[in-house]
Amino acid sequence: MPTLKFDINKIRKDFPTLNQTINGCPLVYLDSAATSQKPQSVIDTITEFYTSQNANVHRGRHTLSEQATYSYEQVRDKTARFFNVLSKEIVWTKGATEAINLVANGLKKRLDKSHTIIISPLEHHANIVPWQLVSQQTGAKLVSLPLNNNGTLNIQQCCEFIKETKPALLAITQASNTLGNITDLKPLIVAAKEVNSLVLVDGAQGALHLKPDLRELNCDFYVCSSHKMLGPTGLGVLYGQYEELNTLDIYQSGGEMIDKVYLTHSTYRPAPAKFETGTPNISGVLGFGAALDYLNELDHVQIQQYEQELFSYAAQKLVKVDGITIFSNLSDNIGTLCFNFKDEHPYDLATLLDGYGVAVRSGHHCTQPLMTHLGLNGTLRASFSFYNTYKDVDIFIDSLKKCIALLD
Repeated sequence: MPTLKFDINKIRKDFPTLNQTINGCPLVYLDSAATSQKPQSVIDTITEFYTSQNANVHRGRHTLSEQATYSYEQVRDKTARFFNVLSKEIVWTKGATEAINLVANGLKKRLDKSHTIIISPLEHHANIVPWQLVSQQTGAKLVSLPLNNNGTLNIQQCCEFIKETKPALLAITQASNTLGNITDLKPLIVAAKEVNSLVLVDGAQGALHLKPDLRELNCDFYVCSSHKMLGPTGLGVLYGQYEELNTLDIYQSGGEMIDKVYLTHSTYRPAPAKFETGTPNISGVLGFGAALDYLNELDHVQIQQYEQELFSYAAQKLVKVDGITIFSNLSDNIGTLCFNFKDEHPYDLATLLDGYGVAVRSGHHCTQPLMTHLGLNGTLRASFSFYNTYKDVDIFIDSLKKCIALLD
């Protein structure tokens, strides 16, 4: 399929939520790290399913069920191609959080007090708390990679730490949801593989912006969320190398994931089916398929280049605002600016910005250990995506200055 030239004006028209006013001002949506906006094609696909195709999958021989099943499984194939993996290595979950919990639960019987799990202080709580529970339940030791004072990783030091620790598992983010900093994953994964460690990558922030080739990356597990990739909420993707998926214990039980059920015991289907119990989020899967179609129509290299140019433009303007401190790494970043103004509470500034139609995030961003490491109670976060414009940046900076004038 031929790629299209990157046309920001056309793109903007594809996202209906962007074309509205908030508090009498044009919406400037800078919260894509929390959830991306959805193109009309995704919205239409979900509506079309419930309007003319609504039926359960895998459970019927009638026409609607056959159609739904075919469309549903086609999206699994499409997702596998997007990440350059096998269809049988794609498991549908409720989100990246459930995908991490699925892996954590599935590994519990293989861990004991002789094992170590490595995480990092950069992680979202979703990639911390499940491993805390596994540690408490199995006796496995939970340790963290060393982090520089500015919130960046010294990759060489981290590789040495991995080789010395010899963990059973390394769970690491592809990009920080708070700072936007991109993790140099390849050397970390190589170091982990040298000591026979499993690697789980949290790609919730990286999947859209970086479009990783998971076969080349060579992690054992990778998780991401549909809603951060232009798709609907309530759907996640778990990629697992097929042999590793099948070694995991089941996460939930019930219908659909079974092979044979007797009154006293049951047998289960191989992955991915053994992890997909009950009626799935069919409309969500189809909507995600439409999101992938939309992304595949665009040139990812052009998207990434545009996002980086837009981010640099925003960073250059923000750094010139008196009293602003930026905590993000400005050289290796997916497009997120984490900052504060003097000692003002981030909630106050976010509320004032909303008065100008500017949507940013405020708080600890589900990264309290990182906030503690940086000595912060919270920050503001402006996260950009390819549907944002230079005008968005100008409005954001102008509105920020007006808000600061009110506070100063």
